[in-house]
Amino acid sequence: MDDLQSEIDGVLIRTLKRYQDARGWLTELFREDELPLGIRPVMSYISVTHPGVGRGPHEHRDQTDVFCFVSGRFLLKLWDRRHPDHPIDETFEVGEQTPALITVPPGVIHGYRNIGASDAFVINLPDRLYAGWGKQQAVDEIRHEEIGSEYEL
Repeated sequence: MDDLQSEIDGVLIRTLKRYQDARGWLTELFREDELPLGIRPVMSYISVTHPGVGRGPHEHRDQTDVFCFVSGRFLLKLWDRRHPDHPIDETFEVGEQTPALITVPPGVIHGYRNIGASDAFVINLPDRLYAGWGKQQAVDEIRHEEIGSEYEL
């Protein structure tokens, strides 16, 4: 399967390959040699999203998110407003049928919604610690609720 394409500078969308046999399946989530230069995950977390529920939209000042969508069905929305004279909006369907690793750089607004019929999970491997070392710093998140309501996120 070929990689999905994004026109947004700094967004990489790579199809994740599933290796399946009688025992089940295995998917490599990321390899350092396949991430954009300078992106090094420093933590990971998994989130479960109920059907019909959205997360976001928000952006980060400094953090790059490295999302892995391998479960369920998600509608992912990206909004690039870093260049006001050339805004870019993109939508991708990702999940179990279209597993993908997606890097979202600082300044790109992003959100996703579970459009499937059951709970589904997303793994994130960001390049910054949530709330900094020892969770002692402000969270790097700028909310954009005005966009989310329009797209049911």
